[in-house]
Amino acid sequence: MIADRTAAAWFASLEALCRTAPGGWYAECGTSRAATTGSRIPALNSAYGVTLDPDPASLDEMALAVRARDVPWSISVRGPATYPIVGLALRHGLRECEESPVLGCPAGDVVFRDPAAAPGAIRRVRAAEWHVYTDVLAQAFEASAEVFGTMMAGEVLDHPAFAGYLAVESGRPVGTGLGMPADGVIGVFNVGVIPSHRGRGIGRAITERILADAFAAGADTAYLHSSAMGRPLYESMGFRHLETRTVFTAR
Repeated sequence: MIADRTAAAWFASLEALCRTAPGGWYAECGTSRAATTGSRIPALNSAYGVTLDPDPASLDEMALAVRARDVPWSISVRGPATYPIVGLALRHGLRECEESPVLGCPAGDVVFRDPAAAPGAIRRVRAAEWHVYTDVLAQAFEASAEVFGTMMAGEVLDHPAFAGYLAVESGRPVGTGLGMPADGVIGVFNVGVIPSHRGRGIGRAITERILADAFAAGADTAYLHSSAMGRPLYESMGFRHLETRTVFTAR
């Protein structure tokens, strides 16, 4: 089932990120995981349920572990949350609930645009440029660089589990993307364009470059966690809804 494959790929990539990024941390208990990424993003510092039927006891143990790391954090499960999971989140003071759609697409179903119509240049970025990458990422998501912290620092952008990209126009970096390949599946993340350059097709160009490189390297399936703003673009490229993640945060 494609949803299970993409979920497994996401958790494999998350583990690799947490074990590589400075300040990252990772733990497992039964069907639950605990991870911090060196960022200040609650959804990326989380106690995760790996299966569609999460175990409240192991999830609670992982929640306690993440909470002790003293970072903004969350509890995240696949699919709708059951009453025991809602109660668990409330006991930990996590009263806000958000649903995040996971979209996926087999390689053969992706709709690529005419390459001649692609704007600007998309290039790979390596670990030596992690500050540049993080600064552009922060501008694209209209946040401070401190929010992303050291998530992309150290050897992350040189690690084979990650492929970072910068979109460049007139010598200026204007957009970011991150490919996360795992077990024949490519995850598409960090696709963002700075406000002054939106509406020019740059986000699509970044996404297509990530997918093209991954498919050429043997990936046969793609997935991403979509925002409401980005969903129409991804659906126009052939992505379809696979499942929904439910994320509980303090605010």
